[in-house]
Amino acid sequence: MSLSVLVVGGAGYIGSHCAKLLHQRGFSVTTYDNLSRGFRDAVRYGAFVEGDIGDSARLNRLFRSEKIDAVMHFAAYAYVGESVAQPALYRENNYEKTVRLLEVMLENGIHRFIFSSTCATYGVPQRVPISEEHPQAPINPYGESKLLVEQRLAELTASQGLQSVIFRYFNAAGCDPDGELGERHHPESHLIPLCLRAAAGTGEPLTVFGTDYPTPDGTCIRDYIHVNDLSNAHILGLSYLMDNGRSEVFNLGNGNGFSVRDVIKDVERISGQPVPCQEGPRRAGDPPVLVGNADKAKRMLNWKTEFPELSAIVRTAYRFEQRAR
Repeated sequence: MSLSVLVVGGAGYIGSHCAKLLHQRGFSVTTYDNLSRGFRDAVRYGAFVEGDIGDSARLNRLFRSEKIDAVMHFAAYAYVGESVAQPALYRENNYEKTVRLLEVMLENGIHRFIFSSTCATYGVPQRVPISEEHPQAPINPYGESKLLVEQRLAELTASQGLQSVIFRYFNAAGCDPDGELGERHHPESHLIPLCLRAAAGTGEPLTVFGTDYPTPDGTCIRDYIHVNDLSNAHILGLSYLMDNGRSEVFNLGNGNGFSVRDVIKDVERISGQPVPCQEGPRRAGDPPVLVGNADKAKRMLNWKTEFPELSAIVRTAYRFEQRAR
């Protein structure tokens, strides 16, 4: 009998990709999403239950009616600027509602949990590449909300035997290599789709925020990790928990840094179109370089990236954008 996984937030970008990969690997998948920021047509594998993670009664009915072996949690608001403008919203949705989900899980005897966290919990890096031991000092309410969940998970591990894997992502990027699933954020804030849409004329010219950073070309450097590589890590993390692994924290990154101008050049080369650009001022809180050290995940989970090159990541995103027009 296959293991049954509840994918919370499975109608969103990363959750939908993970649900597809789980299905392909033989898991039984149920997606739980309130569709406030996800898309019903992105749920293509397994069952779908519409509901909010703060709805304890709805979750109780679900857990009592279906056998669930583990929960993967992707449901979160993830706009840094919005979090600064509406910190209470981020605390409620990302932290308080997650605590309710965890309480209902444990009440129903479900003790395996995989959490989508973020490198934003580290704040401005003191050193790069960033390892899991780097101090956590988030500089915005989004990062703070994720850190609060991490702290609660540690408490529940100690007090109630919860087994959790926390994945701190760097910059999720790319799309399903089949072209079936991709990035759809409203508003879109990720660099690669913004570049592709600017090149295609379906989006505004790209604003490059800061060209005077202490980097080789003056623009910010980030660690882009393909969404399928993220999804594969989640499945490896689930296998780790099913083998009674203790609660752990892992970075998920490519280990390579690419600048904004690197991304623009690859988009232009792959699309065959120039990316209209305009220069803007630096954004507050944008570090010059963010690159992760994911050696721990590679060592403990036997994880490896299938899309280490920026061009391969951009190519999958381009394919999705072409099909989505």
